[in-house]
Amino acid sequence: MATRLLSSRSTATPVAAAGTFVYIAGKPGGGRTVGLRRAATERALADELRRDRLVPLRMWRAPLPGPAPLARISLKDQAELNTNLAQLLGRGVPLVEALEVCVTAVSAALRPRVNRMRELVSSGSSFADACESVGCFDRVTVAVYRAAERTGDLAGASKQLAITARRQLAISNKVLTLMLYPLIVGSIGVIMGFAMMAFIVPRIASTLSGVNPDKPFPFFTRVVFGTGLFIDEHLLSVLIVIGAVLVGLIVFRKWIFAWAASMSRKAPLLRDVVLAQESARFFTVMSAMTRSGVTLGEALGVGVGALSHPLLKTQLTRLRTRLIEGGVLRQLLDEVTAFPLPTRRLLIAAERSGDLQAAFDTLASDTAEEVERRSSRLLAVLEPALIVALFLFIGGMVLSIMIPLMNMSKGIG
Repeated sequence: MATRLLSSRSTATPVAAAGTFVYIAGKPGGGRTVGLRRAATERALADELRRDRLVPLRMWRAPLPGPAPLARISLKDQAELNTNLAQLLGRGVPLVEALEVCVTAVSAALRPRVNRMRELVSSGSSFADACESVGCFDRVTVAVYRAAERTGDLAGASKQLAITARRQLAISNKVLTLMLYPLIVGSIGVIMGFAMMAFIVPRIASTLSGVNPDKPFPFFTRVVFGTGLFIDEHLLSVLIVIGAVLVGLIVFRKWIFAWAASMSRKAPLLRDVVLAQESARFFTVMSAMTRSGVTLGEALGVGVGALSHPLLKTQLTRLRTRLIEGGVLRQLLDEVTAFPLPTRRLLIAAERSGDLQAAFDTLASDTAEEVERRSSRLLAVLEPALIVALFLFIGGMVLSIMIPLMNMSKGIG
Protein backbone atom coordinates (compact mmCIF):
# COMPACT_ATOMS: atom_id res chain seq x y z
CA MET A 1 0.00 0.00 0.00
CA ALA A 2 2.73 2.47 1.02
CA THR A 3 4.69 1.66 -2.13
CA ARG A 4 1.72 2.55 -4.30
CA LEU A 5 1.32 5.87 -2.50
CA LEU A 6 4.93 6.93 -3.06
CA SER A 7 5.12 6.80 -6.82
CA SER A 8 4.11 10.15 -8.27
CA ARG A 9 5.76 13.41 -9.16
CA SER A 10 2.60 15.03 -10.43
CA THR A 11 0.60 17.67 -8.63
CA ALA A 12 -3.13 18.28 -8.61
CA THR A 13 -4.49 20.35 -11.44
CA PRO A 14 -5.27 23.79 -10.03
CA VAL A 15 -8.47 25.57 -10.80
CA ALA A 16 -7.59 28.41 -13.14
CA ALA A 17 -8.82 31.90 -12.43
CA ALA A 18 -11.67 33.12 -14.61
CA GLY A 19 -10.61 35.41 -17.43
CA THR A 20 -11.60 36.93 -20.75
CA PHE A 21 -10.66 35.01 -23.90
CA VAL A 22 -10.43 35.99 -27.55
CA TYR A 23 -11.55 33.07 -29.70
CA ILE A 24 -11.88 32.05 -33.34
CA ALA A 25 -14.54 29.44 -34.00
CA GLY A 26 -16.12 27.77 -37.03
CA LYS A 27 -19.83 28.27 -37.73
CA PRO A 28 -22.18 25.32 -38.35
CA GLY A 29 -22.99 26.54 -41.86
CA GLY A 30 -19.41 27.42 -42.77
CA GLY A 31 -17.22 30.43 -42.18
CA ARG A 32 -15.59 31.67 -39.00
CA THR A 33 -16.47 34.02 -36.18
CA VAL A 34 -14.28 35.99 -33.78
CA GLY A 35 -15.42 37.08 -30.33
CA LEU A 36 -14.74 37.69 -26.64
CA ARG A 37 -16.09 35.47 -23.91
CA ARG A 38 -15.60 35.03 -20.16
CA ALA A 39 -14.62 31.53 -18.97
CA ALA A 40 -12.71 29.80 -16.19
CA THR A 41 -10.36 27.86 -18.48
CA GLU A 42 -9.77 27.24 -22.19
CA ARG A 43 -11.46 23.86 -21.81
CA ALA A 44 -14.52 25.50 -20.27
CA LEU A 45 -14.64 28.00 -23.12
CA ALA A 46 -14.39 25.21 -25.67
CA ASP A 47 -17.31 23.41 -24.01
CA GLU A 48 -19.41 26.58 -24.10
CA LEU A 49 -18.65 27.13 -27.78
CA ARG A 50 -19.61 23.55 -28.65
CA ARG A 51 -22.92 23.96 -26.84
CA ASP A 52 -23.53 27.01 -29.06
CA ARG A 53 -22.82 24.78 -32.09
CA LEU A 54 -19.49 26.46 -32.77
CA VAL A 55 -16.22 24.67 -33.45
CA PRO A 56 -13.36 26.17 -31.38
CA LEU A 57 -10.26 26.78 -33.52
CA ARG A 58 -8.00 29.20 -31.61
CA MET A 59 -8.26 31.02 -28.30
CA TRP A 60 -6.08 33.40 -26.28
CA ARG A 61 -6.45 34.83 -22.80
CA ALA A 62 -6.93 38.61 -23.17
CA PRO A 63 -5.59 41.04 -20.53
CA LEU A 64 -8.97 42.77 -20.25
CA PRO A 65 -10.95 43.61 -17.11
CA GLY A 66 -14.11 41.66 -16.62
CA PRO A 67 -16.64 40.70 -14.01
CA ALA A 68 -15.35 39.35 -10.72
CA PRO A 69 -14.67 35.60 -10.75
CA LEU A 70 -17.17 33.30 -9.12
CA ALA A 71 -16.68 32.83 -5.42
CA ARG A 72 -15.83 29.41 -4.05
CA ILE A 73 -18.70 27.24 -2.90
CA SER A 74 -19.06 27.53 0.86
CA LEU A 75 -18.13 24.58 3.07
CA LYS A 76 -21.77 24.17 4.06
CA ASP A 77 -22.86 23.92 0.43
CA GLN A 78 -20.01 21.54 -0.38
CA ALA A 79 -21.02 19.27 2.50
CA GLU A 80 -24.66 19.26 1.38
CA LEU A 81 -23.82 18.61 -2.27
CA ASN A 82 -21.39 15.79 -1.52
CA THR A 83 -23.72 14.17 1.01
CA ASN A 84 -26.49 13.99 -1.57
CA LEU A 85 -24.12 12.76 -4.27
CA ALA A 86 -22.76 10.02 -1.99
CA GLN A 87 -26.25 8.79 -1.11
CA LEU A 88 -27.55 8.81 -4.69
CA LEU A 89 -24.46 7.41 -6.41
CA GLY A 90 -24.11 4.75 -3.72
CA ARG A 91 -27.60 3.49 -4.63
CA GLY A 92 -26.75 3.23 -8.32
CA VAL A 93 -28.35 6.47 -9.56
CA PRO A 94 -26.59 7.75 -12.73
CA LEU A 95 -24.47 10.85 -12.25
CA VAL A 96 -26.61 13.12 -14.47
CA GLU A 97 -29.77 12.14 -12.58
CA ALA A 98 -27.98 12.53 -9.25
CA LEU A 99 -26.96 16.06 -10.16
CA GLU A 100 -30.52 16.79 -11.24
CA VAL A 101 -31.74 15.75 -7.80
CA CYS A 102 -28.95 17.74 -6.10
CA VAL A 103 -30.20 20.92 -7.80
CA THR A 104 -33.32 20.76 -5.61
CA ALA A 105 -31.36 19.99 -2.42
CA VAL A 106 -28.68 22.71 -2.45
CA SER A 107 -29.05 26.43 -1.71
CA ALA A 108 -30.47 28.82 -4.31
CA ALA A 109 -27.04 30.41 -4.89
CA LEU A 110 -25.54 27.03 -5.82
CA ARG A 111 -28.32 25.77 -8.10
CA PRO A 112 -27.15 27.50 -11.33
CA ARG A 113 -23.66 26.03 -10.89
CA VAL A 114 -24.97 22.50 -10.26
CA ASN A 115 -27.20 22.87 -13.31
CA ARG A 116 -24.16 23.91 -15.31
CA MET A 117 -22.22 20.89 -14.06
CA ARG A 118 -25.12 18.60 -15.02
CA GLU A 119 -25.18 20.05 -18.54
CA LEU A 120 -21.43 19.54 -18.94
CA VAL A 121 -21.59 15.94 -17.69
CA SER A 122 -24.57 15.14 -19.95
CA SER A 123 -22.65 16.55 -22.93
CA GLY A 124 -19.75 14.16 -22.30
CA SER A 125 -17.40 15.99 -19.91
CA SER A 126 -16.01 14.18 -16.92
CA PHE A 127 -17.31 15.21 -13.51
CA ALA A 128 -13.91 16.58 -12.44
CA ASP A 129 -13.70 18.68 -15.61
CA ALA A 130 -17.22 19.98 -15.00
CA CYS A 131 -16.28 21.00 -11.45
CA GLU A 132 -13.15 22.69 -12.76
CA SER A 133 -15.11 24.49 -15.49
CA VAL A 134 -17.56 26.17 -13.13
CA GLY A 135 -14.53 27.64 -11.34
CA CYS A 136 -15.90 27.52 -7.80
CA PHE A 137 -14.34 24.34 -6.36
CA ASP A 138 -10.97 24.29 -4.62
CA ARG A 139 -8.08 22.28 -6.02
CA VAL A 140 -8.45 19.58 -3.34
CA THR A 141 -12.04 18.83 -4.38
CA VAL A 142 -11.19 18.73 -8.09
CA ALA A 143 -8.16 16.49 -7.48
CA VAL A 144 -10.21 14.05 -5.36
CA TYR A 145 -12.98 13.87 -7.98
CA ARG A 146 -10.43 13.28 -10.73
CA ALA A 147 -8.78 10.46 -8.78
CA ALA A 148 -12.18 8.96 -7.88
CA GLU A 149 -13.19 8.83 -11.53
CA ARG A 150 -10.01 6.90 -12.28
CA THR A 151 -10.79 4.38 -9.53
CA GLY A 152 -14.55 4.29 -10.18
CA ASP A 153 -15.49 5.22 -6.59
CA LEU A 154 -17.11 8.63 -7.01
CA ALA A 155 -19.69 7.81 -4.32
CA GLY A 156 -16.97 7.03 -1.77
CA ALA A 157 -15.05 10.17 -2.70
CA SER A 158 -18.19 12.30 -2.31
CA LYS A 159 -18.82 10.81 1.12
CA GLN A 160 -15.25 11.50 2.20
CA LEU A 161 -15.42 15.07 0.87
CA ALA A 162 -18.66 15.62 2.79
CA ILE A 163 -16.94 14.46 6.00
CA THR A 164 -13.95 16.68 5.19
CA ALA A 165 -16.16 19.73 4.59
CA ARG A 166 -18.01 19.22 7.85
CA ARG A 167 -14.75 18.89 9.77
CA GLN A 168 -13.34 22.05 8.21
CA LEU A 169 -16.62 23.86 8.84
CA ALA A 170 -16.49 22.93 12.53
CA ILE A 171 -12.88 24.14 12.77
CA SER A 172 -13.69 27.38 10.93
CA ASN A 173 -16.67 28.07 13.21
CA LYS A 174 -14.52 27.58 16.30
CA VAL A 175 -11.79 29.89 14.96
CA LEU A 176 -14.44 32.46 13.98
CA THR A 177 -15.77 32.36 17.54
CA LEU A 178 -12.28 32.98 18.88
CA MET A 179 -11.91 36.00 16.59
CA LEU A 180 -15.38 37.48 17.07
CA TYR A 181 -15.59 37.24 20.85
CA PRO A 182 -12.74 39.64 21.70
CA LEU A 183 -13.67 41.84 18.72
CA ILE A 184 -17.27 42.29 19.91
CA VAL A 185 -16.35 42.82 23.57
CA GLY A 186 -13.54 45.21 22.66
CA SER A 187 -15.77 47.18 20.26
CA ILE A 188 -18.47 47.57 22.92
CA GLY A 189 -15.87 48.81 25.41
CA VAL A 190 -14.37 51.31 22.97
CA ILE A 191 -17.79 52.68 21.91
CA MET A 192 -18.93 53.06 25.52
CA GLY A 193 -15.64 54.69 26.50
CA PHE A 194 -15.76 57.13 23.57
CA ALA A 195 -19.38 58.06 24.35
CA MET A 196 -18.48 58.78 27.98
CA MET A 197 -15.41 60.81 27.01
CA ALA A 198 -17.27 62.80 24.35
CA PHE A 199 -20.59 63.56 26.11
CA ILE A 200 -20.43 62.85 29.86
CA VAL A 201 -16.90 63.62 31.05
CA PRO A 202 -16.72 67.20 29.60
CA ARG A 203 -19.90 68.27 31.41
CA ILE A 204 -18.82 66.76 34.71
CA ALA A 205 -15.37 68.34 34.32
CA SER A 206 -16.87 71.78 33.69
CA THR A 207 -19.20 71.46 36.66
CA LEU A 208 -16.51 70.30 39.11
CA SER A 209 -14.02 72.92 37.91
CA GLY A 210 -16.57 75.64 38.56
CA VAL A 211 -17.44 74.38 42.06
CA ASN A 212 -13.87 74.27 43.36
CA PRO A 213 -11.49 76.03 40.94
CA ASP A 214 -8.60 76.43 43.42
CA LYS A 215 -8.21 72.82 44.46
CA PRO A 216 -6.29 70.68 41.89
CA PHE A 217 -7.65 67.33 40.80
CA PRO A 218 -5.61 64.10 41.01
CA PHE A 219 -3.29 63.46 38.05
CA PHE A 220 -5.39 60.65 36.49
CA THR A 221 -8.54 62.77 36.85
CA ARG A 222 -6.84 65.68 35.10
CA VAL A 223 -5.82 63.38 32.22
CA VAL A 224 -9.36 62.03 31.79
CA PHE A 225 -10.98 65.48 32.07
CA GLY A 226 -8.45 67.00 29.66
CA THR A 227 -9.05 64.25 27.11
CA GLY A 228 -12.82 64.62 27.41
CA LEU A 229 -12.68 68.40 26.99
CA PHE A 230 -10.38 68.05 23.97
CA ILE A 231 -12.78 65.58 22.28
CA ASP A 232 -15.72 67.86 23.07
CA GLU A 233 -14.02 70.91 21.55
CA HIS A 234 -12.73 69.07 18.45
CA LEU A 235 -15.45 66.43 18.01
CA LEU A 236 -15.69 66.80 14.21
CA SER A 237 -11.91 66.54 13.76
CA VAL A 238 -11.77 63.50 16.04
CA LEU A 239 -14.57 61.79 14.09
CA ILE A 240 -12.74 62.51 10.81
CA VAL A 241 -9.55 60.97 12.20
CA ILE A 242 -11.46 57.92 13.41
CA GLY A 243 -13.07 57.58 9.98
CA ALA A 244 -9.66 57.85 8.30
CA VAL A 245 -8.30 55.15 10.61
CA LEU A 246 -11.23 52.85 9.75
CA VAL A 247 -10.71 53.45 6.03
CA GLY A 248 -7.01 52.69 6.48
CA LEU A 249 -7.86 49.45 8.27
CA ILE A 250 -10.09 48.44 5.37
CA VAL A 251 -7.56 49.42 2.69
CA PHE A 252 -4.63 47.71 4.39
CA ARG A 253 -6.62 44.79 5.78
CA LYS A 254 -4.50 42.28 3.86
CA TRP A 255 -1.30 43.37 5.61
CA ILE A 256 -3.11 43.75 8.93
CA PHE A 257 -4.47 40.20 8.71
CA ALA A 258 -1.01 38.93 7.74
CA TRP A 259 0.51 40.69 10.74
CA ALA A 260 -2.24 39.36 13.04
CA ALA A 261 -1.68 35.83 11.70
CA SER A 262 2.05 36.19 12.31
CA MET A 263 1.43 37.37 15.88
CA SER A 264 -1.06 34.55 16.48
CA ARG A 265 1.67 32.02 15.70
CA LYS A 266 3.82 33.52 18.48
CA ALA A 267 1.29 34.21 21.25
CA PRO A 268 1.68 31.63 24.07
CA LEU A 269 -1.83 30.11 24.06
CA LEU A 270 -2.96 31.08 20.59
CA ARG A 271 -0.01 29.50 18.77
CA ASP A 272 -1.08 26.03 19.95
CA VAL A 273 -4.59 26.60 18.57
CA VAL A 274 -3.18 27.83 15.23
CA LEU A 275 -0.86 24.83 14.89
CA ALA A 276 -3.67 22.41 15.76
CA GLN A 277 -5.93 24.10 13.21
CA GLU A 278 -3.30 23.88 10.46
CA SER A 279 -2.55 20.24 11.32
CA ALA A 280 -6.26 19.41 11.23
CA ARG A 281 -6.60 21.02 7.80
CA PHE A 282 -3.56 19.13 6.47
CA PHE A 283 -4.63 15.71 7.76
CA THR A 284 -8.20 16.26 6.56
CA VAL A 285 -6.95 16.95 3.04
CA MET A 286 -4.55 13.99 3.13
CA SER A 287 -7.31 11.69 4.38
CA ALA A 288 -9.67 12.72 1.59
CA MET A 289 -7.06 12.42 -1.16
CA THR A 290 -5.34 9.17 -0.19
CA ARG A 291 -8.69 7.47 0.38
CA SER A 292 -9.64 8.41 -3.20
CA GLY A 293 -6.55 6.73 -4.64
CA VAL A 294 -4.37 9.83 -5.06
CA THR A 295 -0.68 9.03 -4.76
CA LEU A 296 1.20 10.29 -1.72
CA GLY A 297 3.39 12.68 -3.71
CA GLU A 298 0.36 14.27 -5.35
CA ALA A 299 -1.57 14.39 -2.09
CA LEU A 300 1.34 16.05 -0.30
CA GLY A 301 1.56 18.70 -3.02
CA VAL A 302 -2.10 19.64 -2.54
CA GLY A 303 -2.02 19.27 1.25
CA VAL A 304 0.99 21.55 1.63
CA GLY A 305 -0.72 24.12 -0.60
CA ALA A 306 -3.61 24.27 1.89
CA LEU A 307 -1.29 25.33 4.73
CA SER A 308 -0.32 28.83 5.85
CA HIS A 309 1.83 27.98 8.88
CA PRO A 310 5.40 28.82 7.72
CA LEU A 311 7.28 26.21 9.78
CA LEU A 312 4.86 23.38 9.02
CA LYS A 313 4.69 24.29 5.34
CA THR A 314 8.49 24.47 5.00
CA GLN A 315 9.09 21.13 6.69
CA LEU A 316 6.38 19.31 4.73
CA THR A 317 7.57 20.82 1.45
CA ARG A 318 11.08 19.55 2.20
CA LEU A 319 9.63 16.13 3.08
CA ARG A 320 7.77 15.92 -0.22
CA THR A 321 10.81 17.03 -2.24
CA ARG A 322 13.12 14.52 -0.59
CA LEU A 323 10.48 11.80 -0.81
CA ILE A 324 10.18 12.29 -4.59
CA GLU A 325 13.97 12.21 -4.82
CA GLY A 326 13.97 8.76 -3.25
CA GLY A 327 14.07 9.40 0.50
CA VAL A 328 12.68 6.97 3.09
CA LEU A 329 9.34 8.20 4.42
CA ARG A 330 9.79 6.99 8.00
CA GLN A 331 13.08 8.88 8.31
CA LEU A 332 11.67 12.02 6.71
CA LEU A 333 8.63 12.01 8.99
CA ASP A 334 10.86 12.10 12.05
CA GLU A 335 12.31 15.40 10.80
CA VAL A 336 8.92 17.17 10.76
CA THR A 337 9.37 18.60 14.25
CA ALA A 338 6.34 20.88 13.87
CA PHE A 339 4.20 17.79 14.51
CA PRO A 340 4.13 16.45 18.08
CA LEU A 341 6.18 13.31 18.73
CA PRO A 342 3.11 11.01 19.10
CA THR A 343 1.84 12.17 15.70
CA ARG A 344 5.17 11.38 14.04
CA ARG A 345 5.34 7.97 15.72
CA LEU A 346 1.81 7.14 14.58
CA LEU A 347 2.61 8.06 10.98
CA ILE A 348 5.84 6.04 11.05
CA ALA A 349 4.00 3.01 12.43
CA ALA A 350 1.26 3.39 9.80
CA GLU A 351 3.86 3.62 7.02
CA ARG A 352 5.48 0.40 8.20
CA SER A 353 2.14 -1.41 8.31
CA GLY A 354 1.02 0.07 4.96
CA ASP A 355 -2.08 1.76 6.40
CA LEU A 356 -1.43 5.47 5.95
CA GLN A 357 -5.02 6.10 4.87
CA ALA A 358 -6.40 5.04 8.26
CA ALA A 359 -3.67 7.02 10.04
CA PHE A 360 -4.55 10.22 8.17
CA ASP A 361 -8.24 9.71 8.93
CA THR A 362 -7.53 9.11 12.62
CA LEU A 363 -5.26 12.14 12.86
CA ALA A 364 -7.83 14.31 11.07
CA SER A 365 -10.43 13.40 13.70
CA ASP A 366 -7.99 13.72 16.61
CA THR A 367 -6.62 17.11 15.56
CA ALA A 368 -10.15 18.44 14.97
CA GLU A 369 -10.99 17.43 18.55
CA GLU A 370 -7.76 19.01 19.72
CA VAL A 371 -8.74 22.31 18.06
CA GLU A 372 -12.04 22.10 19.95
CA ARG A 373 -10.29 21.48 23.28
CA ARG A 374 -7.65 24.15 22.83
CA SER A 375 -10.20 26.69 21.59
CA SER A 376 -12.44 26.06 24.58
CA ARG A 377 -9.44 26.45 26.88
CA LEU A 378 -8.43 29.71 25.18
CA LEU A 379 -11.97 31.06 25.42
CA ALA A 380 -12.02 30.18 29.12
CA VAL A 381 -8.92 32.37 29.54
CA LEU A 382 -10.14 35.16 27.25
CA GLU A 383 -13.51 35.66 28.95
CA PRO A 384 -12.24 36.78 32.39
CA ALA A 385 -9.28 38.63 30.81
CA LEU A 386 -11.59 40.70 28.60
CA ILE A 387 -13.97 41.39 31.48
CA VAL A 388 -11.06 42.61 33.62
CA ALA A 389 -9.74 44.78 30.76
CA LEU A 390 -13.20 46.26 30.17
CA PHE A 391 -13.59 46.95 33.89
CA LEU A 392 -10.22 48.68 34.07
CA PHE A 393 -11.01 50.79 31.01
CA ILE A 394 -14.54 51.88 31.96
CA GLY A 395 -14.02 51.63 35.70
CA GLY A 396 -10.92 53.83 35.48
CA MET A 397 -12.92 56.64 33.92
CA VAL A 398 -15.70 56.27 36.46
CA LEU A 399 -13.16 56.31 39.29
CA SER A 400 -11.51 59.44 37.92
CA ILE A 401 -14.90 61.15 38.22
CA MET A 402 -15.82 59.67 41.60
CA ILE A 403 -12.58 60.65 43.39
CA PRO A 404 -13.14 64.44 43.09
CA LEU A 405 -16.80 63.99 44.07
CA MET A 406 -15.78 62.05 47.20
CA ASN A 407 -13.18 64.67 48.08
CA MET A 408 -15.76 67.40 47.69
CA SER A 409 -18.26 65.55 49.89
CA LYS A 410 -15.59 65.17 52.60
CA GLY A 411 -14.82 68.91 52.39
CA ILE A 412 -18.51 69.77 52.73
CA GLY A 413 -18.82 67.38 55.68
